Amino acid sequence: MSLNSSHGVPATAERPHTHEMVVVHRVFRRESALLPRLVRAVPEGDTARAARIVGALGDYTMGLHHHHHAEDELIWPLLRSRAAQDEVLVGRMTGQHATIDRTLAAVAEWTPVWERSADRISGEELALALEAHRTALLEHLDEEERSVLPLVAGHLTVAEWDLVGQRGMEGIPKNKRMLALGAILEEATPEESAFFLGRVPLIGRLLWQAVGRRQYAAHRRTMRAPLDEE
Repeated sequence: MSLNSSHGVPATAERPHTHEMVVVHRVFRRESALLPRLVRAVPEGDTARAARIVGALGDYTMGLHHHHHAEDELIWPLLRSRAAQDEVLVGRMTGQHATIDRTLAAVAEWTPVWERSADRISGEELALALEAHRTALLEHLDEEERSVLPLVAGHLTVAEWDLVGQRGMEGIPKNKRMLALGAILEEATPEESAFFLGRVPLIGRLLWQAVGRRQYAAHRRTMRAPLDEE
């Protein structure tokens, strides 16, 4: 297999399936919108419910951290070396990661305060911090999908791209992987679902059908029930 001299990647008709990142981003978009609503829906002083929301917030921030770490480690260095003309764009992407990290630091500052008391004031501060985080996140996701994914398709190999998703999943604890899969499949089209399930080992697909699907549905009902009453 020869190398494409302009991109430095194997010359092949097969290109990275970058749409899978759009599907993953859909999860972060949805959850970042739900989290401030969930915080505000907790009754004053209900620390048990607050702890449950904090657990979901921890899962969200962990997933976003591993997603961005994989990009920092595996995408930006390759684009810098193979698409030097787009260095400004890549620099903006890393800068946006830093901005998102700062918004999450504000979230982390208010989270334990609210978890201890579930009072309205700290809850509103946490919800506002989450909304500021979402604003920064959406700016990043929109530009990444619009401008970076076409670069990835032209400059990374399929194997290099697949490693990004693999690293992101490796960072998720095994006991959380069915919930992570459910979050991805929740709004997926039949074609998108078939693609993601096709990448799951057979034992994982069997577990999803046997217990994972029901586990995720129960988790979703428990977490979002207060929002149905709004």
